[in-house]
Amino acid sequence: MDSPPQPHPRNRDFVWRASPGPFVRLTPEQAARYDEDGFFLLEGAFTAAEMDAVAEAIAPFEAVAEQQLRDAGGQIAISKADAITFTIHLVARSPALKAFSRHPVFAGVCRDTLGPGARLYWDQAVYKKPGNPEDFPWHQDNGYTYIEPQQYLTCWVALNDATVDNGCPWVVPGLHRQGTFSHRVTPVGLQCLTDPADAVAVPARKGDIVVFSSLTPHRTGPNLTGETRKAYILQYAPDGVLAFRRSEDIGRPQNDPGRQYFVEAP
Repeated sequence: MDSPPQPHPRNRDFVWRASPGPFVRLTPEQAARYDEDGFFLLEGAFTAAEMDAVAEAIAPFEAVAEQQLRDAGGQIAISKADAITFTIHLVARSPALKAFSRHPVFAGVCRDTLGPGARLYWDQAVYKKPGNPEDFPWHQDNGYTYIEPQQYLTCWVALNDATVDNGCPWVVPGLHRQGTFSHRVTPVGLQCLTDPADAVAVPARKGDIVVFSSLTPHRTGPNLTGETRKAYILQYAPDGVLAFRRSEDIGRPQNDPGRQYFVEAP
């Protein structure tokens, strides 16, 4: 069993903030699960045709990312050729993906979890290639770049079916209420937990969204199938958040007009 996680050095006196409602998109049950467990599955958020259009828009950029990895000798940071690609900032390059990031589904989920005036914070396609035997380790999204306030929202959109066999998300319920944990560096990414006993798998069908907090520990398993597992991840944060790099004491505003725009008018 894993030892208890330790708080991030910047995580002092964190208090989880639950959305009081009323809710415009979520059911009371979904809102309660997000509050209590730090995640829920929003089933059937998009049609198969919508997911195919998103995947088609991503395809040329992901192909360039894969080729760059091969040209670099097979690996750049945590991206690996023929294993896993992280294709970032797509909304700044694709009008179709920029429009998708502002879909009413996301606007509604943001309002119900973050309140009015949320901005897109980050977007990336994560493609786990066939026969990739590696887990992506337990981490919190706020462990990679520390954001203050710590609570923001991750929408993990399944572009095809995400299963236990091809690398669906796993989460640990409830730990989001403790704020950001310290993370250690591993060869395949940052890690805050090793072997949590209460982890649960969250398989998602094409068009579903795994909705979770930036503070929810999660991982994805290996892809042991013959097809690429495709996910498009969009993260949203309240207006005014600051990002702290590891060597800096002054936070940077997250308001780049090209990719960190309001989802709806504040």
